[in-house]
Amino acid sequence: MTITKRVTFIAKEGCEDKMKELLTAMVKPSKAEPGLFFYDIFQCTENRRKFYAVESWTEEGLAGHAKTEHYAIYKSSFEPFCEKKYTEHLEILG
Repeated sequence: MTITKRVTFIAKEGCEDKMKELLTAMVKPSKAEPGLFFYDIFQCTENRRKFYAVESWTEEGLAGHAKTEHYAIYKSSFEPFCEKKYTEHLEILG
């Protein structure tokens, strides 16, 4: 089964650069992981405080991702810079 999701991050006022740094640091190591189909970070052009992580994994790949060193660093670092975070699971059509 494929798991696809969009994680939305709203950076605290003045923390946009730090949030961007933390999220973009996840891209290269995540793309090297087994079980990954798609992983990219986006910054909203209309609201520079809003970021999206869009990712698609096998179940095993996502479980492994949560055990990586780069994920642990991100998980322990983002909260002071983030006002709000939420996840939406997506269904691929077609």
